[in-house]
Amino acid sequence: MSRINDVGGMAGFPPVVEEPDEPPFHADWEAHVFALNGALIKRGVYDLDEFRDAQERLPVQQYLAASYYERWFAAITTLLAEKGVATPEELAGDEHGH
Repeated sequence: MSRINDVGGMAGFPPVVEEPDEPPFHADWEAHVFALNGALIKRGVYDLDEFRDAQERLPVQQYLAASYYERWFAAITTLLAEKGVATPEELAGDEHGH
């Protein structure tokens, strides 16, 4: 079974356009997600294969609508819930200040 991340050769996707001298991160939160992922892998919370799999299991619409680091963050939160590190409610945060 092919997953949405395996789009090589599929029709309907535009070519990848490289940005000259593209910075590694376009916003501070991206650097934080990168660092968080590295720390969680180093601590043994999950491994790189699990991280990749969590990204590939994202719903197709979410995967396609998300940026690179948005997919990383979604995978991290999925794995933290699946591993019992945090509840989905804790990961969603408290939007009402309680």
